[in-house]
Amino acid sequence: MPKMISKPLLLTYFYLFIYILLSSGVILYNKWVLSPKYFNFPLPITLTMIHMGFSGLVAFLLVRVFKVVAPVKMTFEIYATCVIPISAFFASSLWFGNTAYLHISVAFIQMLKALMPVATFIMAVLCGTDKPRCDVFTNMLLVSVGVVISSYGEIHFNVVGTVYQVTGIFAEALRLVLTQVLLQKKGLTLNPITSLYYIAPCSFVFLFVPWLLLEKSAIEYSQFQFNFWIFFSNALCALALNFSIFLVIGRTGAVTIRVAGVLKDWILIALSTVIFPESIITRLNIIGYAIALCGVVMYNYIKVKDVRASQLPSESIPERISKDWKMEKKSSDIFIPGGTVSASDDVDEETPLTQSTRLSHIGRTQAGNYAA
Repeated sequence: MPKMISKPLLLTYFYLFIYILLSSGVILYNKWVLSPKYFNFPLPITLTMIHMGFSGLVAFLLVRVFKVVAPVKMTFEIYATCVIPISAFFASSLWFGNTAYLHISVAFIQMLKALMPVATFIMAVLCGTDKPRCDVFTNMLLVSVGVVISSYGEIHFNVVGTVYQVTGIFAEALRLVLTQVLLQKKGLTLNPITSLYYIAPCSFVFLFVPWLLLEKSAIEYSQFQFNFWIFFSNALCALALNFSIFLVIGRTGAVTIRVAGVLKDWILIALSTVIFPESIITRLNIIGYAIALCGVVMYNYIKVKDVRASQLPSESIPERISKDWKMEKKSSDIFIPGGTVSASDDVDEETPLTQSTRLSHIGRTQAGNYAA
C-alpha cells in the first residue's frame, strides 16, 4: 500500500477506535456511577447537569477567553425560536435516557436504541421533512418486530425503565428533526464548540426545574458520596467523546460511521455483560436484536444511497467528502449534540445539512452516551 495512502487510512482507523472507545466508555462509566450496586449515585438529572455545566464552561473558555473559534451571529429571535426548543428536547432526551439506566441493563438499552431510526422517521413525517415510503416503512416494521422480540426475551424486563428509554428516544428524534427544520431555515451553522456554547447552558437551565422537584431533597437528606475526581473524569470523558465525533466526521463517510456504530453496539453489549454480571443476555435477546439490526442496516443503506444519488454526478464520493470537510473548516457546519454525550449512545436520520449523513448514527449515539 502506498505510504501516502496508508498513513491517512491508519489515522482514520485510529480516530474511529478512539470514538468507539470513548462512546462505549462513557456509557459504561455513567452506568457505574448511577447504579446503586456500584458507585451509588442514583441522581441522573444531577449527573446530566454536571455534564452540561462542565461542557458549557469549557465551551465558554474556548470561545470567549482563548478565542479558539468565533461565536456566530446569534440574535434573540434565533435563540428563542431555535436554540431554546432544541435545548429543551436535548435536555429531555438526556434526562429520560439516563434515568433508564437505573432500571434496565446497558445491553437492553442498546437493543432498544435500535428504535432510533423508527422514531426519527415518524417525527420527520409528522413534521413534514420526510414523506412516507414503502421501503422505509418495511424496514421500520422489521426494526420494531426485532425490538419487541428482544424485549420479550429480556429476563429483567422493567416497564418503567423501558418507558423512560423509549420516551428519551422519541425526544431525541424530535430534537434532531427540529434541528433540521429550525436551524437550516435560519441558515445557522454551529461547530461542536459553538453548539455546546449555546445549547449546553440552556439545557442546564431546563434540567434545573426537574432537579429542583425530584432530586434536590434527595441530595439534602441522603448520604450520597461526592468524589470530585470521579465526576470530573466522567464529565471530561463525555466532553472528549463530543470532540472525537468532530474528528471522525471530518475523515470518514456515512457508510464507515454507520458500520463503526454497529460494531460499537455489539462490543458494548458484550462488555456490559462482563462488567455488570447482573446483565444477562438471552438467546431471544440476540435473535430480536439481530432482526432489528437487519432493519437498521437496510435503512442505512437506503439513506446513504439517497444521499449519493442527490450528489452531483461529476463528483466522486472521496471528492465530495473532501469538499464537505473544506466547507466545514470554512463555515463551521452544524453539529448536533446528542448522549451526553446520553448514556448515550445513538440517530439514523438524514438531514440536508452538510455532513449530516455522517452525523446520523452518531447523533443517536451521543444522545445515548454524552450525558447518560
